[in-house]
Amino acid sequence: MPYVAEQNRYTDMKYNRCGKSGIKLPAISLGLWQNFGGNQPLENSREMILKAFDLGITHFDLANNYGPPAGSAEETFGQVFKKDLLSYRDELLISTKAGYYMWEGPYGEWGSRKNLLSSLDQSLKRMGLDYVDIFYSHRPDPETPLEETMGALDHAVRQGKALYVGLSNYNMEQTSQAINILKRLGTPCLIHQPAYSMLNRWIEDGLQEVLDTNGVGSIAYCPLGRGQLTNKYVDKIDAESKSASSTMKPEAITVERVQKFRKLEAIAARRAQSLSQMSLSWALREGGVTSALIGVSRVSQIEENVKALEQAPLSAEELTEIDEVMRNIGDLPW
Repeated sequence: MPYVAEQNRYTDMKYNRCGKSGIKLPAISLGLWQNFGGNQPLENSREMILKAFDLGITHFDLANNYGPPAGSAEETFGQVFKKDLLSYRDELLISTKAGYYMWEGPYGEWGSRKNLLSSLDQSLKRMGLDYVDIFYSHRPDPETPLEETMGALDHAVRQGKALYVGLSNYNMEQTSQAINILKRLGTPCLIHQPAYSMLNRWIEDGLQEVLDTNGVGSIAYCPLGRGQLTNKYVDKIDAESKSASSTMKPEAITVERVQKFRKLEAIAARRAQSLSQMSLSWALREGGVTSALIGVSRVSQIEENVKALEQAPLSAEELTEIDEVMRNIGDLPW
C-alpha cells in the first residue's frame, strides 16, 4: 500500500528556530548513525523513518560514513525516500557530512576541497537527491587550511548541491574562526553539531556562547550519553554490580554510580517521565540546544522520545537537583 503521511503530523511537534536563520528544526531529530545500515532489515529502517515523519520529525541526519558498512545508511534512506517520501521533499530537512574515512588514497577523508566535494557528489547519488539541506564538515582537519575547508562548503552551496552548511566536532576556537571565514565568503554557518548530554557538557565552556553571539544553531548528538541516560543502562549497571563476572569496566559499576543513576530515575519518575525522556528535556532546556538527535533501533523508541516534549520544562529546582546528582559522575562507555 502506498505511504500517506499522517495528516496531523505537525500538530504536536515543537519546532525551534535555528540561530538567526529562517530555518526551524524539530526539537527531536532522527539520526541515521546506526541501525539504518545495510546490515539491518530495510523494512525496519523504513518503518522508523516513516514513523518519525508521521510524528512531525522533519529532519533526518546522515553522514557519508554511516552504516555499517559505510555509505549504506544513505543508501537505505535513498530507497525509502524514492519509494515513500519523494512527494514530501519540500517538507524534509536532510543533512549529510564528510570528513571521516570513506575510500582509499590520500583524498578519502579529512577536509580538503577534493574530499568534501567528491564525497557530497557520492552522498547525493546514494540518496537519489539533487541537493541536501545541510552539508557539514564532520571534523576539523589539522593539516588542511580552514579557508580551504570552508571554501568547499561555500562552493557546495553555490553549486546548488546544499542549501546550508554546518560544522561538527569543532572546538570553540575552530568554530569561531570557521564562522568568520564563512561570513566573509557569504555563506553563513547555519548550525553546529556537538556531542552534548548531562554526562558531556563541554559546549558550555565557551562554544555555546560563540554560537549564540553569531546566531548559529546547535543540534546535539548522543543526548542520551550513548545509551547511558536510559533506564536500560541503569538496569544493566545495577545487575552488573551484583555479578561475579561483570562485562563492564569496574569504574562504571561502583555503588556510587549506581546510586546516582537511581536518583536520576527518581527525579524523572516524579515528572512522569522515563530517564531518557528527562534527559532530552534537559538537553532542550532554555540555554540548551536547538534540537536533539535521537538514535533508535525500533519504532517504540521514537514514540517514547517524542513524548518527552509533552511534559513541562524542567524547573530551576529540578535542574539544580540534577546538577547535584551528576557532579563527578563521569562519562563512561557501555
